[in-house]
Parts: sequence; C-alpha cells; structure tokens
Amino acid sequence: MGRVTERRKVIRIRDGVVSSRPDTLVAEEPLEIRLNGKPLAITMRTPGDDFALAAGFLVSEGVLGGAADLQNIVYCAGATVDGSNTYNVVDVRTAPDVVLPDITLERNVYTTSSCGLCGKASLDAVRTTARWPIADTPPVRIGAELLASLPDRLRAAQRVFDRTGGLHAAALFSEDGELLDIREDVGRHNAVDKLVGRALQNDGLPLSRVVLLVSGRASFELAQKAVMAGIPVLAAVSAPSSLAVDLAAETGLTLVGFLRGSSMNVYAGEERIALRTAV
Repeated sequence: MGRVTERRKVIRIRDGVVSSRPDTLVAEEPLEIRLNGKPLAITMRTPGDDFALAAGFLVSEGVLGGAADLQNIVYCAGATVDGSNTYNVVDVRTAPDVVLPDITLERNVYTTSSCGLCGKASLDAVRTTARWPIADTPPVRIGAELLASLPDRLRAAQRVFDRTGGLHAAALFSEDGELLDIREDVGRHNAVDKLVGRALQNDGLPLSRVVLLVSGRASFELAQKAVMAGIPVLAAVSAPSSLAVDLAAETGLTLVGFLRGSSMNVYAGEERIALRTAV
C-alpha cells in the first residue's frame, strides 16, 4: 500500500545559506477504477481510503445510490507484468440489478488531481441524473457566523497538511457546526469522493442535512458531486467557477465562495444562510 507521505532530499536556501535536508512530500499515485472488471477511470490521488474514493466517484457518476447497490470493492492482484499487487487498481462490483453506464461513449476516463472529469458532464445531465433533488429536501438553515468559523476548524483537522503543505481537504459539518468527517487528498475532488464514498458505505446517503466545505476553489465537478450526494450547502475558501454557479442555481444548491474570516460571497441558495440583516 502506498504511503500518504514520502521523503525526498531538498536543497534549502535561506538568506543565501545553502543546506541539504530531507523534506516530507505528499504522495501522488494513479488509481485505476474498474467497474465489474472493466476499466472506467484513472485518477491521480493520495493513497488511502481508495475504496471510499471509488464508491464516491460512482455516486457522482450516478451509478451507485446506496449501500445496497454495492456488492464489494477489491484491489486487483496481478496488476503488473510480474503479477504483483500495486494497490493502485480497484474493482467495484455492483449488485446485479444496478444499471451500468455505457463506459465507451462520451467519456474522458483520465482525471487529474486538479480538474476531475473536465468537460464530461453538462448542467442537464446532472439535473436529470440526480437521485435526490436538493430543492425538495427539508430546509437547512445555517448562521453566517457559524459558517465563517468552519474554515479554521477544517484547517485545524488537516493532519497531513501540517507535515507537507501540499494537500487539499474536504469536510462535512452538521447544521450545528459539528465536524462529521474530513478527508485529505492531492485532489480536492478526490477528497470529496472519499467523504461521499464513506457515507455510502455507512448507508448514510443522501447527505441532506450537512455542509460540505472544501479548501481551494469550487469547480463545476465539486458542485456536481455535492448535488449527486444530496448535499444542500457547498462552501469553498476560494472562488467558484461560472459553471459551478450555474449548476447551483439550476439545482437549488447553496454555493458560498471566498469564505475567509468573517467574509463570504453567496452565489446561489441564499435562503439557507441565516443573516442578521436583509440584503
């Protein structure tokens, strides 16, 4: 099994003084996801929670909707020429009644640690395949002050980031601000998949009463993953993309960006944010 961090020699220059020392880096390795034995996607990820990552990815693809849809997930032995197990290939076996996608058409099966499945989906595709319409969930209300406190709590819980400075994080919080789960990965979309996959494995979907907080920006892929998991509120410490805002408006997702200190921008679904003064 690959490690979360690795050590590499680095030449350090500080105020003109040169020294050599080992540095701790976040590990990045490819993970191939197979669906019932057939190759489906490859993502660059930080090893760990691979089964949850694969399950969460398939939730965002509309393949899995609950624990009953998942038969099992295994590492594929003999993934290399010499027959050794690299722990970088997983096979997801679905229940017999699960409808499988056509994985040969209109797919970009390579995902990077920064962009997810770029260009794969459209607003209409997400809207029509989402299992749990967000607008129909019981109303969630979260205070702006409480929301503003979440990034510091996310940062405090990032164990590997403290050693490497090179990981994104995603966390689920309750309406009351309780930290429910947190995952780290070199790719923020992988961190979200790990959260959603763990929820599926624990029969916890849809995640209709939580806030999803992500480090960095809010891309279309992250908004898509939130919608597909039934998450009503997505908050990011950086900017959203225009397509993420469009998707949020189309599906009823509350989208918050630039969540820093006491400041934030609400791009969609402002009715879920309890404000002291009317806007």
